Amino acid sequence: MHEKLQALQDFATKIWKDSVIVSIELYKIIIPVTIIVKVLQEIGGIKYIAAALAPVMQIVGLPGSMGFVWATTMLTNLYAGMVAFTLLLPGLHLTTAQVTVLTSMMLIAHSLPVEVGITKKSGVRIRVIGTLRLLCAFLYGWLLNQAYLLLNWNQTPNKLAWIPEVKSPSLLLWGIGEIKKLIIIFFIIVALHLLLEVFNKIGVTDMIIKILRPILHFLKISETTMTMVLVGMVVGLAYGGGLIIKEAKLGTIDKKDIFSALVLLSLCHSLIEDTLLMVVLGGQLSGLLWGRMLFAFILVYFTVRLVEHVPSTYFDRFLFKPVKPIPQTANPK
Repeated sequence: MHEKLQALQDFATKIWKDSVIVSIELYKIIIPVTIIVKVLQEIGGIKYIAAALAPVMQIVGLPGSMGFVWATTMLTNLYAGMVAFTLLLPGLHLTTAQVTVLTSMMLIAHSLPVEVGITKKSGVRIRVIGTLRLLCAFLYGWLLNQAYLLLNWNQTPNKLAWIPEVKSPSLLLWGIGEIKKLIIIFFIIVALHLLLEVFNKIGVTDMIIKILRPILHFLKISETTMTMVLVGMVVGLAYGGGLIIKEAKLGTIDKKDIFSALVLLSLCHSLIEDTLLMVVLGGQLSGLLWGRMLFAFILVYFTVRLVEHVPSTYFDRFLFKPVKPIPQTANPK
């Protein structure tokens, strides 16, 4: 009995410590973003940003101000984008379909400075993967919006679990309100860590991997990268990409296999945690998960087959820059 209690205590301590570490790192980004958004609101800057982005966002059925949310997400991370979204949401009256379109675009193109940097270390050129993620996010957003309009699906008003008040409070009240939001974000992180650990314990993560493996075989994702791709799809690009970086430096994986694997991971990673975050904002799984996976699989299916026929010289010149291998030390005699 004592051992079980100790194990439970250790489990809870681990969840808490991990959540604190993650939250502190996120707050370093979220707090400055929150202040910037507030300043822009006070001086009317949001209107100019919205006006500049309106033509692009209107193509996917969104108001121009949501372009600021997407830009914030791309330059920082999903959590900062969530904060920007809740700050700009009052008075917009978005539908569930619109929120799903926005959050799906956020899932495809977010944390670009960090995540594109990870793929670069594996050899994929920044201009290629960065452009690909931007174009794919926009294309998927447009396709999803058209599908929802055609089917008249998810056209009801969006419901958000935590909506900021519409009134304009004093700076003190605004600060208190933002602190409350940071606390809410912390407990969302705790809940996600707990859920992921439970999924690992009861075998949900393993089940997802078993379901995805035959699909990756069909897409012709090589066996040498498959385990790493599965890790990235379930847990996150940083984890799967980190494994690929290691193997790329060891020279154990073909460069075209690396390219195809990272294209898939760039469009479709962290299927559990990131998807759940967007569900909190009101996004629907039809777009966040199922549609996004189908879109990514179709794109990768053709990418793999196209890359196979690209001459190595052109591949290295335009798409891939082979990383310097780790020197192999000779075994002492």
